Amino acid sequence: MKPSPSALEALLDGTHADPFSLLGVFDGPSGRFARALLPGAETAEAHALDGKALGTLTKVDPRGLFEGAIDGPRQPLRYRCEAWGHDWWVADAYSFGPVLGPLDDFLIAQGTHFRLFDKLGAHAIAHEGADGVHFAVWAPGARHVGVVGDFNGWNPRTHTMRRRADIGVWEIFIPDIGKGSVYKFHITAADGTVQPLKADPFAFHCELRPATASIVSDPGKPEWNDDAHRAHWQNVDPRREPISIYEVHPGSWQRRHDNWYLSWDELADQLIPYVTDLGFTHIEFMPVAEHPYDPSWGYQTTGLYAPSSRFGDAAGFARFVEGAHKAGIGVIVDWVPAHFPTDAHGLARFDGTALYEHADPRLGFQPDWNTLIYNFGRNEVAAFLVNNALFWAERYHVDGLRVDAVASMLYRDYSRKAGEWLPNAEGGRENWEAVDFLRAVNKGLYGKYPGCITIAEESTSWPGVTRAAYDEAPRTALGFGFKWNMGFMHDTLEYMGRDAVHRRWHHDEITFGLVYAFDENFVLPLSHDEVVHGKGSLLTKMSGDDWQKFANLRAYYAFMWGYPGKKLLFMGQEFAQRREWSEDRALDWWLRDAPAHEGVRNLVRDLNRLYRETPALHARDCEGEGFEWLIADDAENSVFAWLRKAPCEAPVAVIANMTPVPHDGYRIPLPHDGRWNEVLNSDAQSYGGSGKGNLGSVLAQDGAAHVTLPPLATVMFQFAG
Repeated sequence: MKPSPSALEALLDGTHADPFSLLGVFDGPSGRFARALLPGAETAEAHALDGKALGTLTKVDPRGLFEGAIDGPRQPLRYRCEAWGHDWWVADAYSFGPVLGPLDDFLIAQGTHFRLFDKLGAHAIAHEGADGVHFAVWAPGARHVGVVGDFNGWNPRTHTMRRRADIGVWEIFIPDIGKGSVYKFHITAADGTVQPLKADPFAFHCELRPATASIVSDPGKPEWNDDAHRAHWQNVDPRREPISIYEVHPGSWQRRHDNWYLSWDELADQLIPYVTDLGFTHIEFMPVAEHPYDPSWGYQTTGLYAPSSRFGDAAGFARFVEGAHKAGIGVIVDWVPAHFPTDAHGLARFDGTALYEHADPRLGFQPDWNTLIYNFGRNEVAAFLVNNALFWAERYHVDGLRVDAVASMLYRDYSRKAGEWLPNAEGGRENWEAVDFLRAVNKGLYGKYPGCITIAEESTSWPGVTRAAYDEAPRTALGFGFKWNMGFMHDTLEYMGRDAVHRRWHHDEITFGLVYAFDENFVLPLSHDEVVHGKGSLLTKMSGDDWQKFANLRAYYAFMWGYPGKKLLFMGQEFAQRREWSEDRALDWWLRDAPAHEGVRNLVRDLNRLYRETPALHARDCEGEGFEWLIADDAENSVFAWLRKAPCEAPVAVIANMTPVPHDGYRIPLPHDGRWNEVLNSDAQSYGGSGKGNLGSVLAQDGAAHVTLPPLATVMFQFAG
């Protein structure tokens, strides 16, 4: 079978759409023959993989095209090339058959393939008797796609891929290369336009920015030793477990002496013991996936399947997770399916078309972040993202995903003016494709990995964010495990920033949150978003002079730990960081030398211990039966009191005095007569307070106790009988 002159020219130019039809091993009228492109060679001899010589090929074009008859069955080949007194071996990628099969084609086309990360991307495998790397990429709009890398001199003519026509996936197995190979995809659009070299959407490891190539790597680690940790979370209801989260930006929690990032192993050595000592149950990392721009904090991701190279190899993150699990700490990662950046090497117009995004900017462009929006209604795009959620649970054993910017996904008119968005088929503003996608993520994760939780950052009143997304549920039920309580954060911080003398007029900023506190399964977040962009740190948000700021902050933390809902605190706020956070430097750890700052940290440690060890404070965090107002209407004194309770457990009374005026003999109604032990006092001297308190306990008689309320403080009493 002799190629036509035009086909030959396209082949030698690297623009032939199907090089597998011309290169490799073929059956001819006189027996089998091979054809190969071997640039630079003068002679070439074909060999089987076991080294057996099969025949000599003739150079039929000066640009390096060889062909000739070979002996034996159809099989993969290697060529011994010679030129100018030197010889070398070349394995023929075009003599190997495909790796993907018909079942992969069917499931990929249907959008129901839940092992895409095993099939697409780059995988070091053994295939047809040879070790090498299988590359596969979805680019249905491309005219042709090639792999370029350090193994072929970044030459786009060397390894043009095989197109699987039914699904638009391109693949090739390249023998004799392996892990550590650096590569990108060379994509020519249907109109002949050559795209910027593209990183692999399924890459498991990437070059360190500003370099942008992908690296052949295995994700995760081959063996894990965290069965006990995972089994625990698979067999409990997380709503009824203590969950106290320490939110961390891994690039700025701590730095090396040269201001470079800690590796995952260094973070494990320092961060895990620190969090364990403080008593948090979980670490939540801001996005760890690869991203090109440091100030995006990871929220503009280009490598969803790759832990960032800033912190070392991908296996390092797996080692961190395992180390945390051995210490009893869960690991949650921020996950960003809401948008992606326009960087040329990323997903934008990946194959020359709007492949991952919408073509119409009214659907596919996010003005807030100058980013693109995934086309959730396209099966392959939804499958890419659903698989990514499953990937982090399976390959890195993460305990949860906190899903960023959910509100921006749910509404077509999010941050848009009239005429800048398109309504749905019913004329409404809901993005039902995104809703169906989020439901699929949650059904997939909770179905396959029941110990993994999902948390929505959702800033509106969308109904049913944490309602189970079973098939018969309302379409608005999204299926998340938890939702950030943004209202709590905004209202209470607004209140704490007011001068104490004015708080009486804003009493409802505290009480209103209890109206809806059990509508969803809430996490109370004091997150990174509140301590950047000129907002100041939590300490500087508090009203009053410096002593009052510390007292307010301590009272606020104790108030929050006594409030229904799981807890989240951003790094540095546990020791009252004064400066607002910057991703470009480490936290101000020297502040811990000051007693006032270390006192706040001591309080946080004690709050976490009390919260974990006291079922009344956590076992009904998400259920109304676990909360009862004791005093909700004392606006004049800015006092709040409530009861936290759980079945068959001793209740806890939480009392907050949000003025600098102490109260002696303040009457608190209580449900049980008898002794109530003072289990926490944010005004204790060990925390930097004045030390005013109740000498360890109070006695309730006739349905009430008369207690001492310290200034700007929260106290907790547990019934002792």
